[in-house]
Amino acid sequence: MKKTDVPQNGHSNGSHIEFIDAITEEIGDEHVGTSPDTPLRPDAFELDDSLKMELIAKHFEEIMHIMGLDLTDDSLKGTPKRVAKMYIREIFSGLNPENKPKIALFENAYHYNEMLVEKDIIVHSTCEHHFIPIIGKAHVAYISNGKVIGLSKINRIVQYYAKRPQVQERMTIQIANDLQKTLQTKDVAVIIDAKHLCVSMRGVEDVGSQTVTSSYLGQFKEETKKSEFLKHIYG
Repeated sequence: MKKTDVPQNGHSNGSHIEFIDAITEEIGDEHVGTSPDTPLRPDAFELDDSLKMELIAKHFEEIMHIMGLDLTDDSLKGTPKRVAKMYIREIFSGLNPENKPKIALFENAYHYNEMLVEKDIIVHSTCEHHFIPIIGKAHVAYISNGKVIGLSKINRIVQYYAKRPQVQERMTIQIANDLQKTLQTKDVAVIIDAKHLCVSMRGVEDVGSQTVTSSYLGQFKEETKKSEFLKHIYG
């Protein structure tokens, strides 16, 4: 379907919604990433969190109503507000740059110039195509260029980028680029090994597959450093 097939008004049988539906069906599961940056509108943060949660709760209540759920039931009546709070305060909190972890750099007082590896960092993210969880582990390494950060800060950087609607390839790149900038070193490596519930719960319903993505920067592009990193992770 071509862009020129879009109707010029909403009264045609080929409405704009039908056009979007047709494009979605045509693409199917062949989702295409657009950028290493999370796609946000320029006005993404004009509404405060309280208003966002109020609006999300209202719309989610309508979704539940459309599905035929009884919102007067004690178990369900609080769900719209719970979902709204979860979206803004928890699983999508990484969308807001105000929630980016504050990182303090320290001098590499030990003069430790080998790679530092932080492995098996738990990743809970959300597939942006179906809003279904991505669950896995991240493995991160860097070689100091004179500065270091606290180990827990590596986990927090991973979690910050995980807590947004994501594509795993983009998440891997974002974490690597941020660590490179934060640590003021070119030498960073990131591997994410994760299960996508949009693959196991729907579509092909493959419950056994995992997705592995990586980013090797600086010295980690060299086979010796890459092999050392992989040996630390997989033995």
